[in-house]
Amino acid sequence: MYVRLLDLAVPRLRRAAFRNLQLALPKLSLDEHRRIVAGSFRSIARLLVSLSRFSRLGPQNISQWIRYDGVEHFIEAKRQGRGVLFATGHIGNWELSAFAHAILTEPMHIVVRPLDDPAIDALIAGLRTLSGNHIIEKKDYARGILRALARNEAVGILIDQNTSIEEGIFVDFFGTPACVGTGFAKIAAHSGAAIIAGFALWSEEERRYILKFYPPLYATGDTLEDTRRIHGQLEKVIRQHPDQWLWMHRRWKTRPPGQPPLY
Repeated sequence: MYVRLLDLAVPRLRRAAFRNLQLALPKLSLDEHRRIVAGSFRSIARLLVSLSRFSRLGPQNISQWIRYDGVEHFIEAKRQGRGVLFATGHIGNWELSAFAHAILTEPMHIVVRPLDDPAIDALIAGLRTLSGNHIIEKKDYARGILRALARNEAVGILIDQNTSIEEGIFVDFFGTPACVGTGFAKIAAHSGAAIIAGFALWSEEERRYILKFYPPLYATGDTLEDTRRIHGQLEKVIRQHPDQWLWMHRRWKTRPPGQPPLY
């Protein structure tokens, strides 16, 4: 069903992907852009396949799908006792990363925006919580996140989506101002939680995902600077694995006042 919906939307999604690549990676050739877009669609397909098999994954076979790299950063951050904020994005397999972490280490909380279709939303929510994870809906995310962090638990948040000018600030992202929500940085500063960039990245050599955790960052209280640092790490990872990011999202849709639309 999801692949069919993706097929119907491909022309629009493909146009957005090529436009994003023109903005973010203008020095690459058209052939390189085509390779990246094709890889991005393959990455989505791998994610959908894994999602459909969540009910069959457990401690006995999860290592066939994914392994850690840098889990010591998470363990050390937990020792600080103020919780962990996972800063992740739509790169690699963001669904499997949280699902597998619950099996390999401990359950966590994931912040999600409910889908428009209640039946599909219930189905996906059921899959996401199969391994013990908990969902925090965006409409009540601040209190839910702070409660979890106060219990020294981990919360995963997708930070790479466009937001409205009322809710965000502009930071440089691939050389173009991108509107980014301020909630993540503010919660990190308020709670003192460790910020860990984490991504489940596909390894063609191993034919499985590698759940990479980077050394923790800590908020300074300067919302703009903290947001820049977090997105700088995200950009670095996308540049290393461009064919695994969701280029189809109109990331630069919201523009600074007075600037023309990019799409």
